[in-house]
Amino acid sequence: EVQLVESGGGLVQAGGSLRLSCKTSNVDFEHYGIGWFRQAPGKEREAVSCISDYGNTYYADSVKGRFTISSDNAAKTVYLQMNSLKPEDTAVYYCAAEGNIGALTWYYPERWDYWGQGTQVTVSS
Repeated sequence: EVQLVESGGGLVQAGGSLRLSCKTSNVDFEHYGIGWFRQAPGKEREAVSCISDYGNTYYADSVKGRFTISSDNAAKTVYLQMNSLKPEDTAVYYCAAEGNIGALTWYYPERWDYWGQGTQVTVSS
């Protein structure tokens, strides 16, 4: 059974940083991509970043240059380093896993089968 557990969320001031972790179980990084999504109150879930099974990385325009996704295969964990945080980054952040994810598909939440429970990120102004 695939399991994903997010951690690292919290309250931070604008301009600050947080690092989110997605600890995975039963996920083969050679065959699965891992994505980060977020959902703010009253809004649709939106894509943030993804690392594919080939190691390619993708970012939403809103976070390019501020967020960095990385993976530790030995630890079966994917990280999202978030710098220069803005109040509009406030949301519940979810990680997701899916095979056969690429540049044309990672952006769509409905393409991902496995989800974590989420971690809250709050950025104060």
